[in-house]
Amino acid sequence: MPTTVKVYQQVLKEMQQIIKEKELEPGDRLPSERYLADKLKIGRSSVREALRAIELLGLIETKQGEGTFLRDYQSYHTVELLAGFVLQDHNTQREIMEAKKMLEKNAIELAIDKMDDAALESIELIINDDNLTHTQLHDEFFAHIFSYGQNFLLYKIWRFMQDFSKSVKNNTYGIDFYNQIAEILKTKKHHQIYTLYSEQ
Repeated sequence: MPTTVKVYQQVLKEMQQIIKEKELEPGDRLPSERYLADKLKIGRSSVREALRAIELLGLIETKQGEGTFLRDYQSYHTVELLAGFVLQDHNTQREIMEAKKMLEKNAIELAIDKMDDAALESIELIINDDNLTHTQLHDEFFAHIFSYGQNFLLYKIWRFMQDFSKSVKNNTYGIDFYNQIAEILKTKKHHQIYTLYSEQ
């Protein structure tokens, strides 16, 4: 018997696939409860419960006697909304954090020989900006590094991972970590990147 979280994941994943394959837009009708129940091999009551929760998130709308429809929601909220369900799975949390750290290491490796004194000074300003929350510091710090790595695809993947992981505890680092990265960028000691991350 699938857990509630697993049902959410199954229904969300199936809906995402359907939206992609059929290129659905806000206002378009989604498959029925019966279709989803048959496709996922779970009870209709479980599907109904999952759809009700998804509707509360503002992703879909159910119209009595008509069916379920895709809502016109802000796409940049999607990751944040779904994270509350998907990231309840501890294996997913661990895998996302591992992938995010790998991307950060690669970004530092790409940027380390491209950052001049002005870039390094900007890094120091970010670290010492008392107006930034810890999450904002992490975001700006690595966005700056990714910009010098000059690989926009890596940045987009990391940005997705970072947004997705904001509901995970300890998704950032202590302030000493950022200072150590800044020092590595100054001294150009590539090998220390991996040593530092292995300690996290």
